[in-house]
Amino acid sequence: MTVVLTERGPRDPARRSPLGLLVTPLLLAAACAALWLYLRGQDLDSIESRSINRDVITEQLLEHLRLVAASTGLVIAIALPLGVLLTRPGLGVLGTPLLMLANIGQAVPSIGVLVLLAVTVGVGFQEALIALVLVSVLPVLRNTMVGLRGVDRALIDAGRGMGLTRTAVLFRVELPLAVPVMMAGLRVALILNVSSATLATFTNAGGLGGLISTGIALNRTSILLTGSVLTAVLALACDWLVGLAERYLRPRGL
Repeated sequence: MTVVLTERGPRDPARRSPLGLLVTPLLLAAACAALWLYLRGQDLDSIESRSINRDVITEQLLEHLRLVAASTGLVIAIALPLGVLLTRPGLGVLGTPLLMLANIGQAVPSIGVLVLLAVTVGVGFQEALIALVLVSVLPVLRNTMVGLRGVDRALIDAGRGMGLTRTAVLFRVELPLAVPVMMAGLRVALILNVSSATLATFTNAGGLGGLISTGIALNRTSILLTGSVLTAVLALACDWLVGLAERYLRPRGL
């Protein structure tokens, strides 16, 4: 039993293989290089040159990253503690109805939340940030609760039997064992944030959605392709980073 818990063996070679960890970044770099070569081979007109130059792309990419980073940070700060609280014995009765509400709320389209907030609250960075949090908080909350509820009760009782307090059992037994499920929810939330942030351009919050909407409005394929490829690359890069964190946060032996 000791060997199983301390040795990964051949079950997860990508965790220790540098080559396995570099596949995704190399593919993303190749996609960016292919986009650059495509744009260099095009005879860009004045409109395209003004829309996809270095300054504009950098500005919109940074706006997009600010939206994603701020909304994801708020989601983690809200959903993780709330998910933990709703699995504790005193508040467990509220967990099931809120989990059902989270499952229903996941079906609400992102554009609907953005438009509703724009009409009722206004437009701008803060309004788009609220919409992104509302859209992406649900998978993190749901997976936190599901992950903690899925921990074997025998392991919790064993920890208590060893003299650990409830808080120690939570941080040393329950949360480590729930990491894979919790990180899966965070990956979903990040991808939702990156994709939904493209819609923030319609609420005057900036982001790569500006390139996409400009390309559609002006029928410029090069502008549309630039915004779409960069958004996809950013989403996959975020997913890879969370997956990398999961490899090193999950307990050995899982």
